[in-house]
Amino acid sequence: MTDQLSTEQPSADALVPTDVARRLEAANVKRAALPLRSLIVLGVLGGIYIAFGGALATLAITDTSLGFGLGRLAAGVAFSLGLILLVIAGGELFTGNNLMIVALASGKVSWRCVWRNWTVAYASNAAGALLLAFTIHHTGILDSGGVRATAAGIAEAKTQLGVVPAFLRGVLCNMLVCLAVWLSMAARSVEGKVMAIVFPIGAFVALGFEHCVANLYLLPVGMLSGANVTLAGFLGNIVPVTLGNTVGGAGLAAAYWLVYLSDGSTAQARLQAWLRRIGELVRSTCGQTAAAARAAIARML
Repeated sequence: MTDQLSTEQPSADALVPTDVARRLEAANVKRAALPLRSLIVLGVLGGIYIAFGGALATLAITDTSLGFGLGRLAAGVAFSLGLILLVIAGGELFTGNNLMIVALASGKVSWRCVWRNWTVAYASNAAGALLLAFTIHHTGILDSGGVRATAAGIAEAKTQLGVVPAFLRGVLCNMLVCLAVWLSMAARSVEGKVMAIVFPIGAFVALGFEHCVANLYLLPVGMLSGANVTLAGFLGNIVPVTLGNTVGGAGLAAAYWLVYLSDGSTAQARLQAWLRRIGELVRSTCGQTAAAARAAIARML
């Protein structure tokens, strides 16, 4: 990808926020124009990478002698592998792509392009995460050291969350995920990008926040490991977490656009228009998801 700021003199200093916003805007214009095949492949890889992070985090938190807080922090650092792989090696991630709101608010991409990217990335991420869940299950590596019991326990704990806590944990989670992406774009070296990612991602895992793509691995692998999780429980977590992630990521993107890229004259009208559009899309998605869930449960009964 061509770097808008490539004419700058080489420097070890991080980019300032205004330059990060411009770079992110340019990157998301190109992201919106990705061919469908590339978006699907990169989305599947993104789901696999995040699932690798989830698998490593599950191992890290199993039978740890670090105690509650440090054990969860260790799991968070392990989970950051997923976003490191995605940012450095390349991939598409629904939650990180919520930052496309920056380009949308500037009028550089359309709602149709954003919605296309989000829906295809989400479906591809889900496919990648599910693929790794089934693969990990059949490798037998969960049979050692109580990892299978940990996987089942994680899935059961997630599905016991109420809708409101799951939604709010989703909001807070994707604020940190999008901040990790933002900070990684400010870094000029691979080492800087890794450090920028580890702390926000480690924090969201340690604090118990919820990430929809991670849960699309953690819930299925837990169910395959014997967790007492129903389809209704699965959807009861994934739906509010996905909506919370979208609100958290889009809200952060909107805030940074207003501060660093808004020209002030049309900002309020444009902001109100696309916030209205987000509300319409969320309501539509909720209705479609609820109908699909009712149909699936009816078939099971």
